[in-house]
Amino acid sequence: MSLAAHGVVAGYRRRPPVLTDVSISVPAGTIVGLSGPSGTGKTTLARVLALLDAPRAGSVSVDDQVATGTRFAVQRELRGSVAMLFQSPRASTDPRLSLRSIIAQPAEVARRPVDVEGVAARVGLTPDLLTRRPYQVSDGQLQRACLARALAQGPRYLICDEATAMLDAATTATLVRLVEAEAAAQDVGVLLISHDEELLAACCSQVSALADLRREPAGH
Repeated sequence: MSLAAHGVVAGYRRRPPVLTDVSISVPAGTIVGLSGPSGTGKTTLARVLALLDAPRAGSVSVDDQVATGTRFAVQRELRGSVAMLFQSPRASTDPRLSLRSIIAQPAEVARRPVDVEGVAARVGLTPDLLTRRPYQVSDGQLQRACLARALAQGPRYLICDEATAMLDAATTATLVRLVEAEAAAQDVGVLLISHDEELLAACCSQVSALADLRREPAGH
């Protein structure tokens, strides 16, 4: 059981691919680390694995089932199976919404009930914070809400794309402990993308450099 990319080629439209023949596997219940310099395609790979963007070639599979389409066009049984935690909590939330509404978004889209208070408690958000809007909370509190939003999907896999880059050391440690707890308790597979190699070494069962996963295009 794993989330896997198989020979993925991906990049921006009408430009040479950023990723060429990239393969990686994230087993269920484990935390896998991915490192690499900025601009080398880590976020592109994250978005492909999260079923947000389609690869130009290759495929993504979830528990041995190849995904077809992206976003809401993904086959029904795989919708919500992969969640993503983005680098900037402020860029990835609607400033007009309360934390309660932000956390509930995936369930509302899927038209299913969700225990917002329960999910919030799992990430350490107290009930009084749920009525606040993003500008009324810290970056760390907002990123916890984003983590709760991701977990509200009930995902099998979670991709954290530099999710601690904008947080201080103490908040980073707290967020990582929460992710570790979810991986252990819910058997969620996690891909943790970070520049912080010490962080990756401390909490990941294996760490790969993106450069080791990709084959350069011919002529480069």
